[in-house]
Amino acid sequence: MLFKDIAILDENFDCQEHRWVGVLGDRIDYIGAQAPADTEKYGEVYDGEGRLLMPAMYNAHSHAPMTLLRGYAENLPLQAWLEQKCWPFEGKMTGEDNYWATLLAGAEMLRYGTVSFSDMYYHTPERARAVEELGMKANLCTSPIAFEPKPIQEYPVFDEMADAIENIDGMAGGRIKFEGCIHAEYTNNDVTAKSVFDWAKERNVPLHIHVSETKSEVEGCRERHGGKSPVQWLESLGALDVPLVAAHCVWVDDGDIEILAKHNATVAHNPASNMKLSSGFAPVAKMLDAGVNVALGTDGMASNNNHDMFQDMYLMAMLPKGNELDPTLVTPKQAITAATRAGALAQGREDCGLVKEGFKADLAVLDVTGVSWCPVNDMLTNVVYAGHGSDVVLTMCDGAVLYRDGAWPTIDVGRVKFEVAERTVRIQSELSQGE
Repeated sequence: MLFKDIAILDENFDCQEHRWVGVLGDRIDYIGAQAPADTEKYGEVYDGEGRLLMPAMYNAHSHAPMTLLRGYAENLPLQAWLEQKCWPFEGKMTGEDNYWATLLAGAEMLRYGTVSFSDMYYHTPERARAVEELGMKANLCTSPIAFEPKPIQEYPVFDEMADAIENIDGMAGGRIKFEGCIHAEYTNNDVTAKSVFDWAKERNVPLHIHVSETKSEVEGCRERHGGKSPVQWLESLGALDVPLVAAHCVWVDDGDIEILAKHNATVAHNPASNMKLSSGFAPVAKMLDAGVNVALGTDGMASNNNHDMFQDMYLMAMLPKGNELDPTLVTPKQAITAATRAGALAQGREDCGLVKEGFKADLAVLDVTGVSWCPVNDMLTNVVYAGHGSDVVLTMCDGAVLYRDGAWPTIDVGRVKFEVAERTVRIQSELSQGE
């Protein structure tokens, strides 16, 4: 595809008007102020009038199959939300339930300009099948919850992890990766956690873990581990010896932030979920100042309840200002970076997340002619504060158009919605009969 005379957010996230962008294969082949000499090789010419071309988004923390639980577990504190609603529901979910729910999550993400997600859940083969069919990218992990102090190799879940590292990591031409994981410190023990971290280090794969999401989690960790915070506990067991995505980090202190920065860890910031579950406000401005790679995530649909990363980007830029009474905190460029380039780096995708020649063609096109976009005094400010996921009119992953003007060419969205709705009804019926 050749994008003609279109505004772009360039590799520095500055807006450049009247650019031509050529996509060849899975990469951005040309960017210039004039049409390339050999326009024919790019195929379709896309008229860029009234459009903005920006990097597609990378969701750094999700639980995609939880689309089945959208609106199901409401107005509850975290532990009751987990133990009384989510875990019983998830216990009824089959592999096929996970497959259809992941297809729906992917369709929603594509609608809003997201091409890749880091997903912590179960039934990894079924999730991988959905991602492959969608044409998207994903970093998948299986999240053990283990209270008995024994190595992960002695738990049944290890079979899925071992199979995934052999058969799923690197599939779909590298679009799908597999990572190591524990659910969190408070749902594991030292022996099991250390064995997972060692396993990840031996296989040179990253880790993805919930970290310091709530105040009570941090207080409990300090009681259990001689005063150590969750971040200190992870460091002591070697979890930071490999690339780590630490989801949430709402209740980290200055010492924790220093550790995360020292080890080049990524914090997956989930502002909508953190507010909905009353977890608090993550100190993202301090993290950014310390050099931490802060990426953006939606979390699951029982705690958001949508995959519109524009909403989370808006909240990331807005909340620190109000919470810390400082209007200068978190610039539009920092928020956009978190939603795009930082998420790509968190997934180990070094050649993704920028509109730059030679990079993968992971792109989103926005219609910027709507009333909320007028006037454009500063395009970056409009993207963060005035834009919406519904402004996305085209989403491209590795050069393939996966969403365009209300259509998803790789899946039957009507069938997907039907399957998810029916399966949600079935599970709720099973739960009520069990009561």
